[in-house]
Amino acid sequence: MSTETSTQSLTLVQAVRDGLYGEMERDEDVIVMGEDVGKNGGVFRATQGLHEEFGDDRVVDTPLAESGIVGTAIGMAAYGLRPVPEIQFSGFMYPAFDQLVSHAARLRTRSRGRYHCPLTLRAPYGGGIRAPEHHSESKEAFYVHEPGLKVVVPSTPRDTKGLLTAAIRDPDPVVFLEPKLIYRSFREDVPDESYTVELGEAKTRREGSDVSVFTWGAMTRPTLEAAEELAEEGIDAEVVDLRTLSPMDTDAIVESFKKTGRAAVVHEAPKTGGLAGEIIATIQEEVLLYQEAPITRVTGFDVPYPLYALEDYYLPEPARIKDGIREAVEF
Repeated sequence: MSTETSTQSLTLVQAVRDGLYGEMERDEDVIVMGEDVGKNGGVFRATQGLHEEFGDDRVVDTPLAESGIVGTAIGMAAYGLRPVPEIQFSGFMYPAFDQLVSHAARLRTRSRGRYHCPLTLRAPYGGGIRAPEHHSESKEAFYVHEPGLKVVVPSTPRDTKGLLTAAIRDPDPVVFLEPKLIYRSFREDVPDESYTVELGEAKTRREGSDVSVFTWGAMTRPTLEAAEELAEEGIDAEVVDLRTLSPMDTDAIVESFKKTGRAAVVHEAPKTGGLAGEIIATIQEEVLLYQEAPITRVTGFDVPYPLYALEDYYLPEPARIKDGIREAVEF
């Protein structure tokens, strides 16, 4: 008997839809809700076909009111459902920020464990698609800073389905940020069956011995490209995709740094207050005596997200990533 798992070649956004479909089919308490997620299938078509399959009661088109969407989802979650609200773009989440930090993140502790909040808040995030600033910013640090929220940023279709499945099944609120720059940029074989990728576990995308490079989301691919090009120069970079930003896999960070003694962090969010600083602080606290050089940051700039003409300059790309890695190696 064959034990091979059947797969489909999916883009990242198709893997989102596949993960949603699988969990809605498995658990009737899973409800998708948001602006245009029903008959229209969502602005990026991540929920396409779900309304026809599961109907009005489980795929709910909401008013244009982010605070209302998330507040309603929190109430649903407190009473036993597993809502998966979508915010059309992560830059539209700010009206719902109060709901997230004042209610979703605190419900378990405030009720002394009587209630919990199993909601998964999905949002396309990040830049690179020639959209205005509120459609393009990367503010994952906002949510990582809030105890009680888990924060996930996938970088491959296979991980996307497994991480989304794990997030929906999690008993606590998860902010699931989907890097829209790579929604349709490549395909990967994704198992048809349901599976989970454990939250809080990083993935080493490339083994290396000279320098550790930590990244996530859409920056994973240009970082890997930079690492492959640097290999031709004799620099062997290890690339670690964090995948879950809260809880962060500090063990993976520490173990990689122990091996190399040098590091760079790549993210598209602004530099000041970005998660690169938290990663560097963790290394200083845990493995300072292994450090051979200052740790470099390759990030977005401390400016409002730019319009089209400067977007490519703002986002870290392989040439700038290579410069940052060289700086750590050549110190």
